[in-house]
Amino acid sequence: MTQTKLYPRTALILLTALNLLNYIDRSILNAVQPLVQSEFHVSDAQIGRLTTVFLIFYTLAAPFMGPLADRYSRKLIVALGAFAWSGVTLLTAFVHSYQSLLIRHTLVGIGEASFVTISPTIIADLFPESVRGRVLGVFYLAIPVGFALGYPIGGYFGTHYGWRTPFYIAAGPGFLLGLLVMFLREPERGQLDSLPETRERRSVLGLARNPAFLAATLGMAMMTFAQGGLLVWMPTFLSRMRGYTLLQANQLFGLMIAIDGTIASILGGWLGDRLLQRTKGAYYLVSSVSMGLGIPVMAVALFSRGSAMVPGIAIAGFLLLLNTAPLNTAVINSVGGHIRATAIAVNLFVIHFLGDAFSPWLIGKISDSSSLESGFVSTIVATALSAAILFYGIRFAPSVKLHEKPVPMGAHQE
Repeated sequence: MTQTKLYPRTALILLTALNLLNYIDRSILNAVQPLVQSEFHVSDAQIGRLTTVFLIFYTLAAPFMGPLADRYSRKLIVALGAFAWSGVTLLTAFVHSYQSLLIRHTLVGIGEASFVTISPTIIADLFPESVRGRVLGVFYLAIPVGFALGYPIGGYFGTHYGWRTPFYIAAGPGFLLGLLVMFLREPERGQLDSLPETRERRSVLGLARNPAFLAATLGMAMMTFAQGGLLVWMPTFLSRMRGYTLLQANQLFGLMIAIDGTIASILGGWLGDRLLQRTKGAYYLVSSVSMGLGIPVMAVALFSRGSAMVPGIAIAGFLLLLNTAPLNTAVINSVGGHIRATAIAVNLFVIHFLGDAFSPWLIGKISDSSSLESGFVSTIVATALSAAILFYGIRFAPSVKLHEKPVPMGAHQE
């Protein structure tokens, strides 16, 4: 394989590995929540507020990172962000109060915003539009796998050596991967795009008049609300409401997310690319159908106490994760390369502000006054809204240029 073909794959692997660490770090807190609550004597609403604070500052930082990335070196900003959140994660050893933990989550959120905002734009400039679903399926595979690894890592080391220990394990590799990012060659912005840069696609103000971008973003926001709430509270739900030990809950849920996410991330991207040959709205169609099918399955998963509960959780997780690659591909293809980082920053701001920045807190608040089962009703409502928005957005999908033969990943990069 020539260096020309090898480079995009090398960059994809490196950025995916960094994304994996990013989500391992996030899910560790979910795994050790009861231990944190026991030490600091805080309520469900307060523990949910940790994730809310992280996502608020993560969301507020994203709009600043996007314009920077559209003007300056993207790999430099990604590397500095990796150094920042790895360093703060390592400093968790000095956290000995609930207020300090809140500050810790604030700083990690700012650091992670740089990486998550910018990395997809680098990947998009390494591969043509017709294969981006599959490529981004690999990149976003890090989300479920990262969460899946974070649960058992947090559950095992947290219960055996204290809840701070797993954070140390997650921090170290981030410094090394951030350093390796510095050696990447940065691709030209928009070099493989086939769509013309219309007013809606080439300017930040045009995003407000870009229905393809708006539909994908609002649909993702409702999806993120549901996913975020379930990921934060499911181990606690299984241990508190369904009789599992905390370690068993983390291992079971982590295993389900690992299997679901591995298959769903790859399959969702492949389905989107495959159906793109038949309909321009393929990415929206795959996502809306998966969300719609998830509604009754989620009801079984969350309210059944019998043998149907575990399969219900597994199938619901698969359906919610199936649209990760298609939806992110829809957002990336909806705008031109020269404002793509800014568009992703706006997308991140909206999906987290309307989604998982508040769903963990809201579920915790309802749980304090009623039960976790009652709190989970909000995730079913959000899933239904997501399905409706994405189905409506099919008509606005852009018509990307298709290749007559499958394009090998990396074959177009110089």
